[in-house]
Amino acid sequence: MLKSYYNADAVEAGLDEVGRGCLAGPVVAAAVILPKDYTHPILNDSKQLSHRQRELLKQDIERDAIAWAVAEVSHEDIDRINILKASFLAMHRAVDALTVKPEHLLVDGNRFVPYPMTPHTCIIKGDAHYLSIAAASVLAKTYRDDLMAQLGLEFPAYGWAQNVGYPTPVHRAAIRQFGPTKYHRMSFRLL
Repeated sequence: MLKSYYNADAVEAGLDEVGRGCLAGPVVAAAVILPKDYTHPILNDSKQLSHRQRELLKQDIERDAIAWAVAEVSHEDIDRINILKASFLAMHRAVDALTVKPEHLLVDGNRFVPYPMTPHTCIIKGDAHYLSIAAASVLAKTYRDDLMAQLGLEFPAYGWAQNVGYPTPVHRAAIRQFGPTKYHRMSFRLL
């Protein structure tokens, strides 16, 4: 059972990102503030859920959250500043977009660039321990998956509707045959 909060005395936002290991498209982050007593029968790390479960959860999270936001950093910016900095920037942008100011940030992972005037706690595999981080992982993943499917309509050979930009054999074969697209991260080893 995932925990409802880390800090009972603060308005807490869970943060997670998706798409760091992809060869194409943006990195996407979400921030979610859930009610303190929130529970959900299936909310978990987005990687443990089916596509259909994520889509249903997205609706529940957007309805039930006190505040939520999704933000992205483009493939061009990833190439310019590197993927780690881009991941932190996406998280900061998600916090910036929240309609309620959090008093504490619960961040998935082991590193984070401090957000101004807001304490944070990094939790390794936090999306498997805290509901707010799991909710952020679902919103970030559903947003990015939908975006990559849309971009994939322009470049169907790369299989983005299925691989969402990760380095699968189909994706790499298309890069080998057709070269990179305008959405590829040129600072990554594409082949």
